[in-house]
Amino acid sequence: MNDMLPHFDDKAPRPVPPTSQQDGATLSRLVGVMRRLLAPDGCPWDREQTLASLRKYVLEEASEVIDAIDGGSRDALREELGDLLLQIVFQAEITRREGAFAIDDVIEGIVNKLVTRHPHVFGDVEASDAREVLSNWEKQKAKEKQGRGLLAGVPRSMPALVRSQRIGEKVSRVGFDWEDKDGSRAKVTEELAELDAAVASGETDAIEDELGDVLFALVNYSRHLEIDAEAALRRTIDKFTNRFSHVERRVAEVHGGWGDPGSRETLPLAVLDEYWEEAKKLPR
Repeated sequence: MNDMLPHFDDKAPRPVPPTSQQDGATLSRLVGVMRRLLAPDGCPWDREQTLASLRKYVLEEASEVIDAIDGGSRDALREELGDLLLQIVFQAEITRREGAFAIDDVIEGIVNKLVTRHPHVFGDVEASDAREVLSNWEKQKAKEKQGRGLLAGVPRSMPALVRSQRIGEKVSRVGFDWEDKDGSRAKVTEELAELDAAVASGETDAIEDELGDVLFALVNYSRHLEIDAEAALRRTIDKFTNRFSHVERRVAEVHGGWGDPGSRETLPLAVLDEYWEEAKKLPR
């Protein structure tokens, strides 16, 4: 196949238009950089990469985008979106060299999908609110993917909380859901009782099974409360981390540090709880 490189002059970066005038024209420059890196005389590390080896970086870069959004810095977000875009172009260039597809196929595919699934914008279908838009989206998606199950499009590699909430959203749109949040809350209580019974039995498999049911029920309840379960858990983890950092500081100040964490000679829990209570009173 023709593998000629697009023109790329790494010593003469093109001026970027003002934000209001940008239209994605510089994407070809990134493609050119990637092709240059994968050329026979390009970067040895880049040339060794495969779709499988890049898999972990896609997840890592997507997570860093989320961190940048949560952090509120637009400069950080711009940088992390660039890193994520690199992964898309990198993989598309690998598949171009295989003869499977390339970056323009990727872009054309998503453009066609967006146009088809927004008939209320590009067609003559009416949608009065966001809920109706989602309903139309799922109907169109079902037509496109006839023969596939409703949940087939939810990636197994998603974080478990996100995947659980997404599954709940999808089945709810076809009516498979509690009528209100009270029914969902009752399910949490039911699953907790079954977990207690499993713990009493001492059967590890049963405990794991019932614990999973409790977590799934809690995610469903959070969806009925219109709370993002993943965001809620991240918030709690951050809160715990900040408070524990205070505990560590106090341990270092008063006791000279943890000593040997592997030994039995740890500080009494009552002392650590005292520092924890101090942390809870600190301003966030």
